[in-house]
Amino acid sequence: MALQGPIPVTFEMVFPHGCYIVGEVEPVKDFDASTNGRFVQARDKQAGELVWQVTVMDADPTLKAAQKTVAVKILSPVQPVSPAPMPGLPFTPVEFDQMTVTPYVNGNGRLAYSIRVREMRAPRPIGKPSPAKDAA
Repeated sequence: MALQGPIPVTFEMVFPHGCYIVGEVEPVKDFDASTNGRFVQARDKQAGELVWQVTVMDADPTLKAAQKTVAVKILSPVQPVSPAPMPGLPFTPVEFDQMTVTPYVNGNGRLAYSIRVREMRAPRPIGKPSPAKDAA
């Protein structure tokens, strides 16, 4: 099979209705390397970059409540900074670049996806095309 490892996708493929930050950007714990009282941050096995995580809410109106939030992992040497809040909105809209998804079977035996990205930013103005690097 030609597909191996993370599958490149665009932001629009994963979040066609957009998404909003509903949590803080936090380091992901490396459960194998961490010990009692000693936190070790996870590194991506392929890129070697530190792994951070942010919870976002998918704006798709057809999703059930339990499907609305998803964790997005960000690969970055430094802690990513969330976009500035927009006046009049209860949540901060966000977009991601250089996205990949990795399918896996979760603890309930259902297909799930791990989402990894390289960049987090404020949404582009409507009508402005996204750069080709989104699918890289």
